[in-house]
Amino acid sequence: MQRVESDAASRAGRKDGPKWLRRIEWPRWGTDAAGRSPWKRGRVLAGLAVLTAGLLAFPSAVPNSVGRVGSLLETFLPWLGLAVPLLFVLALLRRSATALVALLLPVTVWGSLFGGPLLPEDRGAHDITAVQHNVSDVNADPAGTARALIEAEPELVALEELTPSALPVYERALAPTYPYRAVEGTVGLWSKYPLSDVRPLDIKPKGIGDGWQRAVRARMRVPQGDVAVYVAHLPSVRVGWSGFGSGRRDESAGLLAAALAAERLDRVILLGDLNSTVDDRGLGPVTSRMDPVGRDFAFSWPTAFPVSRIDHVLTRAATVTHVRTLPATGSDHLPIAADIRLCCGRADA
Repeated sequence: MQRVESDAASRAGRKDGPKWLRRIEWPRWGTDAAGRSPWKRGRVLAGLAVLTAGLLAFPSAVPNSVGRVGSLLETFLPWLGLAVPLLFVLALLRRSATALVALLLPVTVWGSLFGGPLLPEDRGAHDITAVQHNVSDVNADPAGTARALIEAEPELVALEELTPSALPVYERALAPTYPYRAVEGTVGLWSKYPLSDVRPLDIKPKGIGDGWQRAVRARMRVPQGDVAVYVAHLPSVRVGWSGFGSGRRDESAGLLAAALAAERLDRVILLGDLNSTVDDRGLGPVTSRMDPVGRDFAFSWPTAFPVSRIDHVLTRAATVTHVRTLPATGSDHLPIAADIRLCCGRADA
């Protein structure tokens, strides 16, 4: 009897409302054919909402033992938030109050992890700007790429995938603005400040032949003192039937971490294509040696539809105040620009 009266009231409300409103067939949130209330329906959807929140908050709980699934999840972790609107629509269709309330959990977790960059923020002053860019070994316009990076007016420019044919082009374009350079193999660093103590780093995984040189270290003299600057390009990863192929990348990350651990200067800047995000546990040996980083999205790869930031500017005894992408060049990566505030430290050790 109560349900009949409710339906009659609903029809009366639609009759008294605007014409467009009367045409809408509004769903009834009462009991369903099985006698279940909105609070008893949609428990599976509620469980999926709780699971989404758990994966966002504790991605390390997913093991890496089979196919490195955990690392794959961490690489694209922000995109897990797309489960929320999907579950929201399903909860509405199911007319489940329980599922809608449960969705507050993943919304809250995602907001606490990744919502910061969406809010206005006073980023404060910075001392230098660094640009990191994998220029691609098939870039057809290295001169145009160099000009685009110079327009950002950074003090530091780090490049990866330099080829023997393109390197002279970058050198000619960058030299007038950046008189100091350090190039080893396929990576290079250009600076407005003097560089010294330049040396290659051995981050080559086992099984890779000679001639593979993808890391360099230099000492940069700035008004605040000396800074150790590293440029590195870790091996690529592959996603296939066997899972997330990151073994060589992880091994190379361990070698880079050992070099960072042995660094005597307190102030360190690491620029490079690390082929994953800072959430990926495979980069843990590196990120644990550096200061915590913010959650600026600045997705850098691939250029056509960036879904992940695998290009990084990390610091130690310094602070990255802002990270942003620059306009596309002839590469499949977007350039990354980072503002850095240098802190006090044992810089002249």
